[in-house]
Amino acid sequence: MENKADIGLIGLAVMGENLVLNMESHGFTVAVYNRTVEKVDNFLAGRAKGKNILGAHSLEELVKLLKKPRRVMLMVKAGKAVDDFIEMLIPLLETGDIIIDGGNSHFPDSIRRTKYLESKGFLFIGTGVSGGEEGALRGPSIMPGGSPAAWPHVKPIFQAIAAKVDDGTPCCDWVGSDGAGHFVKMVHNGIEYGDMQLICEAYHIMKDVLGMSNKEMHEVFAEWNKGELNSYLIEITSNILNYRDENKKYVVDYILDTAGQKGTGKWTSIAALDLGVPMTMVSEAVFARCLSAMKDERVVASKILKGPTRKKFAGSKKKFIEDIRKAVYASKITSYAQGFMLMREAAKEYTWDLNYGGIALLWRNGCIIRSVFLGKIKEAFDRNPQLNNLLLDPYFKKIMAQCQESWRKVVATATQLGIPVPAMSSSLVFYDGYRSKRLPANLLQAQRDYFGAHQYERIDKPRGEFFHTNWTGRGGETASSTYVV
Repeated sequence: MENKADIGLIGLAVMGENLVLNMESHGFTVAVYNRTVEKVDNFLAGRAKGKNILGAHSLEELVKLLKKPRRVMLMVKAGKAVDDFIEMLIPLLETGDIIIDGGNSHFPDSIRRTKYLESKGFLFIGTGVSGGEEGALRGPSIMPGGSPAAWPHVKPIFQAIAAKVDDGTPCCDWVGSDGAGHFVKMVHNGIEYGDMQLICEAYHIMKDVLGMSNKEMHEVFAEWNKGELNSYLIEITSNILNYRDENKKYVVDYILDTAGQKGTGKWTSIAALDLGVPMTMVSEAVFARCLSAMKDERVVASKILKGPTRKKFAGSKKKFIEDIRKAVYASKITSYAQGFMLMREAAKEYTWDLNYGGIALLWRNGCIIRSVFLGKIKEAFDRNPQLNNLLLDPYFKKIMAQCQESWRKVVATATQLGIPVPAMSSSLVFYDGYRSKRLPANLLQAQRDYFGAHQYERIDKPRGEFFHTNWTGRGGETASSTYVV
């Protein structure tokens, strides 16, 4: 009898290859195909040699190699390539077969693809896969969404290959219908932007304000990784700062200071704007990368624009390093609070039943933002599944109170010395805005009503009742309709 595969995978780039090897190592037979078929042969002759991996030189051959219901996973570039492969697969599949998009697709595309494939009798899963090359091979965080009926057919495979937390729980579970999986992955990536920017700001302050060496900073980050900030990104930062090339030079010092990006942070910011969520940390992290890319302009500006007269830091270096740690932690908490706010609003908009504690668990291991801190988030939602904001949880409320003085000191010191800290400062601004009973938006509404007759509500009248003032005596009584974009 011909050997049949449990799942087929299209796209043998780094992530695809490693996911295949991960699946095979957990007892699954995998069929593989790549548009450039030479990659299939090279893979079978190389890393896949002697393993339960079947090669196909066409999509027809791939489909014939699969058990029913057929499960075909796409690990190709997001966008048109995904749609192209879907169209090529449809004539080859049967009712009930499953197409899985494991790339970094934009969630509206997953909403559209779910509806489209279900209308033709097929099932679709759009899943976020986080962890990079190592995660794909050893256990990534997997965030599947799409057609609920497809989940039982892929659950044994996905949960077997996913990263596990200490008690063996897999960092993979069903997120929700249509685009929920890719939305959660997008938010993960947005938070990742914020975490990375925070770490870079801490590095900038240590280097340019405290004058610390790479070795000293390496030791600080290594120490931080033993406590509340224990995480993958803190760990690799420590390693990066200690890495020297063959000439004994620190590599980080020779890397051009222009950051790249692939768009998921931007998508997160756009989604936040669309849903009216002040996800300021991610947006500032995205803009920080944009500003870094303006390298030539910054070099010119540095010779023209003057900042504050630099003063040598006065005070306890050791104590200020601890202030920086607390500022990073408070800012990090704020960033995650914003991320969960965004998911809460998306759940309302798209009618997703999201398990927020479960999502925190998905990120506990295997992914780029994995950290011990995520366990505290899960505990917060276990205590109160209806929690509106992480900042209101007793644990996080206590931490913010403990960190607040240091947080303000670091932001103030950096500002006084001309060190840009957009992530730390924007998170502090959000915290202060969120805890404010009254903001100056009353004046803003008056301005809008003055120039555009946009109306306003009054504190002495019920909510939902709107008023207009003829501020100049020349405007008349006609008012604009009220609406929120």
